[in-house]
Amino acid sequence: MSAILYPGSFDPVTHGHIDVILRLRKLFSRVLVLVADSRRKQYLFSTEERVEMMQKALKTAGAKNGVDVFGSKMLTVDFAKKEKINLIARSVRTVADWEYEYAMADANRKLLPSLETLFIMADPKFGFISSTLVREVAAFGGDTKEFVPPNVAKALAEKYKRGRKCFQNERRV
Repeated sequence: MSAILYPGSFDPVTHGHIDVILRLRKLFSRVLVLVADSRRKQYLFSTEERVEMMQKALKTAGAKNGVDVFGSKMLTVDFAKKEKINLIARSVRTVADWEYEYAMADANRKLLPSLETLFIMADPKFGFISSTLVREVAAFGGDTKEFVPPNVAKALAEKYKRGRKCFQNERRV
């Protein structure tokens, strides 16, 4: 197998995501990164913004040929079928991740029996980083540079700039 699909919402992309992509690229000749949308999630960044942030972060990290970034609103299995991909990578940080990802892999396989899922463990130094944590830190004006690439830290600061003014004006009751 020369290609693998790495789907996620990447809202925002973290150092952990970039690490997984670079590690996958060492194993596969082509990595397709799918910036996907889920109807059950509300995103801080649009699909287009997330694709652009991912592309810039990968370029800064030194990703060369063989890594392509796509945005999609279709089911991951439909995207895999369209691109003739039969292997998906999912990164796992915690037991909770494992349970969620296992159920997702089972559902994907039922929808597309030829689709296999490869689970890749997060590097322990990134294991605590989640997009949710990053958004929370950014929302309160915290420094996110340890968690995300520079272009993403800048985008987060800009996105939350107005929100922090609201927090500063709150009064305790």
